[in-house]
Amino acid sequence: MSVLVAVLVVVAVVAWACSSGGSGPERTSNAQTSPSVTPSADPLLAGLRTLAMGTASPSPTPTTTPKATPAARPKRPGEPCAEEDLVLSLQGGKEQIYSGGARPTFMVTLVNTGPVMCTADVGPRAMEIRITSGADRIWSTADCVSGAGSEVKQLQRGVPYVRSLEWDRRRSSADCRATPPAALPGTYVTTVRMGGLHSTKGVFHLR
Repeated sequence: MSVLVAVLVVVAVVAWACSSGGSGPERTSNAQTSPSVTPSADPLLAGLRTLAMGTASPSPTPTTTPKATPAARPKRPGEPCAEEDLVLSLQGGKEQIYSGGARPTFMVTLVNTGPVMCTADVGPRAMEIRITSGADRIWSTADCVSGAGSEVKQLQRGVPYVRSLEWDRRRSSADCRATPPAALPGTYVTTVRMGGLHSTKGVFHLR
């Protein structure tokens, strides 16, 4: 029994020695290899650092102030009328039937809507009344005009210039024939032109 107890005591001592020796270096190794804990970044410092690095909003682009355009000088009374100030219209002959030799009649009006009185050439060349049938040019006031063919009128604001016309149912041409032929029965269209201005079309019929 004494021998058995002595053996057990020796075994216990050896086991304690092994466990003590192994645990010491292991704790040392863990202490040496464990990474050092770095303090977490402060959000406030990070924000100030970002602001210092130039992340502030860019300066606004300077805007250019448009230059004021000088106002157009007012028109002087008696100057030529501007086309945008004129209203050209045609009345009469629309969808009418002329039979038995009756002559078509038309009435042209020209109105100045500008701020002051102006002048316009209403002569037969400048203000042309034209009658066509399809692609056929039948008659025009610009054919066989004697003299200068110009007629300058003063147009007061809002006061229409009126011109009446009666067509003799004969054709016209630029060569001024002595006896122009008569227009045939059919459908005809009349318009008035004055520079860039055009009236609405008037349609009538000859029988």
